[in-house]
Amino acid sequence: MCEMSEIIIVGSMKARPGQETALRDTLAELAVATHAEQGCILYAVHQGTDEPNRFVLIERWQSQEALDEHIRSDYMTAVLARAGELLADAPDSAAYTALPYGDIAKGTLAGYAA
Repeated sequence: MCEMSEIIIVGSMKARPGQETALRDTLAELAVATHAEQGCILYAVHQGTDEPNRFVLIERWQSQEALDEHIRSDYMTAVLARAGELLADAPDSAAYTALPYGDIAKGTLAGYAA
């Protein structure tokens, strides 16, 4: 079973019309910076296949403290300041705890230890 302190975040957002490339590029830069953070286990960006203006982030953090530090980082502050120009609506995100049912390799995010 996973450690209780780990946290999974699923976030989704929709780019303003014409801002899909700018949002994708911004999320790419954010991913590079986030991957260097001490508490980041996973930070994966996805773009909609049928709706290329939709993006989803799947994050895995060692702890709530690591996530809080990420949110307070200078680059996150800069990205959040640009949200109004890039996003059609407010982003949506929620925190989760993994429930590794069934085959652990298929029932958890990649790299999750039982």
